[in-house]
Amino acid sequence: MRKKAAPKTSLRELTIRNLGVIDTAEIEFKSGLTVITGETGAGKTMVLTALNLILGGKSDSDFVRSGQERLVVSGKFEIGDAISAVVEDAGGFVEENEVIINRSVTNQGKSKISLGGAVSSAAQVSEIAEDLIEIHAQASSARLSKSAVQLDLLDAFAGHEQLVTEYSENYEKHILLRKRIVELEKQLSIREVEIAKLEGIVKDFERIRPLPGEIATLDNEINKLGAVEELNSGIIEGLGTLNSEENSAMVALGISKKILDNLRGKDSVLDALIEDHSESIYELIEVTGKLERYLSQLEADPTGFDFLQNRKSELLGLVKKYGKGTDREIAYENLLSEGADASSRLADLQGGDLRLEELQVESTKLFAELKSTAKKLSKSRIEWASKLSADITKELALLAMPNAKLLVDVSENDMDNAKVYSASGVNEVSFLFTSHNDGKLLSIAKGASGGELSRVMLAVEVVLAKNSAVGTYIFDEVDAGVGGKAAVEVGKRLALLAKNSQVIVVTHLAQVASWADNHLVVTKSEAGSVTQSNIIEVTGSERRREIARLLSGQDESISAQEHAGELLDMVAKATAEMIG
Repeated sequence: MRKKAAPKTSLRELTIRNLGVIDTAEIEFKSGLTVITGETGAGKTMVLTALNLILGGKSDSDFVRSGQERLVVSGKFEIGDAISAVVEDAGGFVEENEVIINRSVTNQGKSKISLGGAVSSAAQVSEIAEDLIEIHAQASSARLSKSAVQLDLLDAFAGHEQLVTEYSENYEKHILLRKRIVELEKQLSIREVEIAKLEGIVKDFERIRPLPGEIATLDNEINKLGAVEELNSGIIEGLGTLNSEENSAMVALGISKKILDNLRGKDSVLDALIEDHSESIYELIEVTGKLERYLSQLEADPTGFDFLQNRKSELLGLVKKYGKGTDREIAYENLLSEGADASSRLADLQGGDLRLEELQVESTKLFAELKSTAKKLSKSRIEWASKLSADITKELALLAMPNAKLLVDVSENDMDNAKVYSASGVNEVSFLFTSHNDGKLLSIAKGASGGELSRVMLAVEVVLAKNSAVGTYIFDEVDAGVGGKAAVEVGKRLALLAKNSQVIVVTHLAQVASWADNHLVVTKSEAGSVTQSNIIEVTGSERRREIARLLSGQDESISAQEHAGELLDMVAKATAEMIG
């Protein structure tokens, strides 16, 4: 059964400063199909470069505009609850289901990235970006040739997430038990020494009962009790300064409050400042009260001080006896984890060969469960592979590749051999492709050219779009090597994909651009740079002129404009039929 698709994400705004030929640009992106066109060298692909940087891609000092110290790019994304939770867990801020990702790169190659205002890493953002945007250029489409990617695509199409989860859980249990067995077999060879060590750990832990973070807590209490007199005199002196009969700061503040309160209502700006002044006094009064309460509870406790010292000594003794590493805090926390497992490990060793036999029986049972779930998952993959093959092949025909065929081949390893099981199952998936009737089916990497690979990727995305959590698809060079009718079909399929997701396309073909819901044009100034005024959304007659330029290179040509009008009318009619 297919899983329900998660709410779609989308790109809302992109801000670029000092990136390549772009001096400054702020671009607002809408839903549907957005195309970006412009003359060669105008900076169209810099938009993709900016997004790659924002999404955790590799940075390069060469990206920084000549003569500038750094580039800054920023993207605002609309996200769902699942990604919001990940961002907030990472310390980021999400407002009204929107998150901002910033990236800066200096001309020395130093890079910084922030997620929702919190300092992050490119790797962390890249992991989140997998559910935000899918970027396709001829180079990035090559990832489609990887078997692991093909397997993920098949699973996404099948929507059998429950089967995948069930298998993963059984696989994890089986692997952990096998590791436990191997460890026990190793320890049995030095049983007596290991038993003595574990008995010591268990005995000491039962006696001392250490708690997480306890050493740090003890340090604070010891410092406090060791400085009671200093704390007492310091707080009394500080409070006395505030409440001195001769020169009371609190009295002075009270007088100033009364004077300023008499000025209320004369000026709204001053009223706000008077209010801030009053709030500051109230806060000071509140803090003063807290200090007085703290002082009233502060007292010397020699007995408690000795107890804390002894307790800390016990814990440090544990660390010295069993801990590993030079960092005291890390060694202590690791020791707590080791102590928690000591009892079960001791039981394993004391059980000896009998315990090993019990674990082996348990392992056999777990492997049977793993095998069962692997069979179910493999069967589902094989069944869905047939449908995925048919759907993608059908899409390829609609992309002006009538003789092309894509076969999703699923092989199954020997399920009786535990060594062939992996975290993803017992299957190997291969996308086999041919562009000719009766042509030999070859792996995509060998059978498809760069232009064909781009269209295969588009076909795959159209087929998978309804079940994908990704809300934004970006294509560059998807129209490489095509023209005429084939280009029109590519545009149509992009428009179809845009019915389920936000689609952004960098193109030089009028046949593709004519399908846009939103059309952005990038131009260069006479100085050779792109500024905010050089990125505009075109509609109506301006859009017809841009389509004419794409068709003939001459936006003033009457015949080219007529041809552009015919193309736009044809697309409008086809779009109406597609919606209907």
